Amino acid sequence: MTMSIWKRYGYAWLTAGLFLFSLAGHWLFGWFAYLDEQRAHGRPIEVAGYVTEMARDTLENWQSEFLQLLWQVGGLAFFLFIGSPQSKEEDDRMEEKLDAILHKLAPADAERIIVEIDRKYPGREIGPGALEAESP
Repeated sequence: MTMSIWKRYGYAWLTAGLFLFSLAGHWLFGWFAYLDEQRAHGRPIEVAGYVTEMARDTLENWQSEFLQLLWQVGGLAFFLFIGSPQSKEEDDRMEEKLDAILHKLAPADAERIIVEIDRKYPGREIGPGALEAESP
């Protein structure tokens, strides 16, 4: 069953929509603030001055908020995805506990079951058991 690109990436579309809405609102209300400021100081209203000021304010906001959040969320997700040592520790610990429980519940069949599970879900050959198997 294939899902439409709108449904499959719904969270991304919603985030992009909210981002564009907030960016448009920022620039719109920035224009009103710029008009008020220019009139209060008796200065001419220039689009180039407005664009320069708003671009500076937008980049300043992104630098302080967006990039910080991007690093915190995106960086953490990236390092969890590539498998930093911190992300593997809990999985290794959990796997060792489950293996120990399996050995207690079915001592005769435990190794066979573990091999079948490892064959069915490849890529989990990490942890202390994998290191022992690799050593000469």
